Amino acid sequence: MVLKVADSADAAAKFVGKSVTWTSPAGKEIKGTITGLHGRTGSVKAQFADKGLPGQSLGQKVKVN
Repeated sequence: MVLKVADSADAAAKFVGKSVTWTSPAGKEIKGTITGLHGRTGSVKAQFADKGLPGQSLGQKVKVN
């Protein structure tokens, strides 16, 4: 999953290695890890659990720990 976390690649690099959590409308939490940068615009790649995130999560916010 690609996440937008900052406005520049330098600022986004500080998030690599941190954990992220998405909470579903039913209250279930899916956890993942930020694995690396994606481009030069402040986006990062994140790996979530075994299955990834459901389609309803697109466009929603995640919590970065």
